[in-house]
Amino acid sequence: MTTMTTTTMTPAPALAFWVRAFFQRCWRIGILLLLLAASLGMSQLAVAQADADREMVTAAPGISADQWRQVRSGETGPNYRDSRFDSNYNLINSSGETWRQIRNRWVSPFGLIAIGGMIVVIALFYFIVGRKHLDQPRTGRKLFRWSLLMRSLHWTVATLFITLALTGLNLLFGKFVFRTLFGDAVWAWMISASKVLHNYLGPIFGVLLVVLLISLLKDNIPKKHDWVWFKKAGGLTGKHHPDAGFANGGEKAWYWLLATAGLVVIASGFVLDFPNYGQGRDTMQWANIIHAVGALGLTAVALGHIYIGTVGTEGSLEGMTTGYVDETWAKEHHNLWYEEVKDTAMSEEEIAAQKTGSSSGDVSATKPS
Repeated sequence: MTTMTTTTMTPAPALAFWVRAFFQRCWRIGILLLLLAASLGMSQLAVAQADADREMVTAAPGISADQWRQVRSGETGPNYRDSRFDSNYNLINSSGETWRQIRNRWVSPFGLIAIGGMIVVIALFYFIVGRKHLDQPRTGRKLFRWSLLMRSLHWTVATLFITLALTGLNLLFGKFVFRTLFGDAVWAWMISASKVLHNYLGPIFGVLLVVLLISLLKDNIPKKHDWVWFKKAGGLTGKHHPDAGFANGGEKAWYWLLATAGLVVIASGFVLDFPNYGQGRDTMQWANIIHAVGALGLTAVALGHIYIGTVGTEGSLEGMTTGYVDETWAKEHHNLWYEEVKDTAMSEEEIAAQKTGSSSGDVSATKPS
């Protein structure tokens, strides 16, 4: 007779199994709770960094409102002194807020009004009045007006001016346009490149502009007939073109604007570009305001100069690209200069033959004094 036995778990091993399973579950839950707590702590820190008030509380929770008022009142001492070397500024400097208000409430709107308004005026003038064409047909005979050296200097200064204007506008207004369009990554690259180009090309532009102004000084001395030129709006009113020498009244006005406001912009730019010659923070702030106002004003006027010298007036661009202008253009726009140099007019064939026949390859004709 066979006896069957049944194996069953005794109470002690069964209890141990369930206890071990329970602690394993508790260990896993504990790890999850620790990870959850760490993530919540990091998120709170990130929120504190994004919020200025919460960041202040997190970084310096012991500072009270009375202590901030004490600092604001102007008290100086080892606990409230600015960290800048040899500085007497307080920890909170109200002049910085004044600069920010002037820049944001006055300078930035002024730039938009000046440049935007000039663009609107040019567009309306072009569509209503149109391009200024020559009154008489071209003769085909040319007068030498600009040497290769002067043309190269002009185009170098013009290119630097446009580059500085675009980078400066990006520094002032770009964050409101390009950051929204392209995102932070592209915007960071654009603002970094703009800052480097502006800071390094600015001094080069300043030096070359001074050289250009000195080279053109003799032709831009104001004369009596320049006042008549302005009264006739450069020929827009009346039946005849007003008298003009080598430079007309409008060109002289642009020259002296560059020689005054332009030099102020350059000087203030040097103050900002080289902050290691002892200038204080207040000086830097005012230099920034003066630089911005002058540069924005010059940019607005430059748009008019560019329009008149390119698509606005027939024949104007030829002088600065080839060095020569047609007799008809010279007679209509610079009649006094034309009377001085009309005997030097040459046909295009003569100019080509002179260039190829000269051993130096340079035209011997020069602008009369």
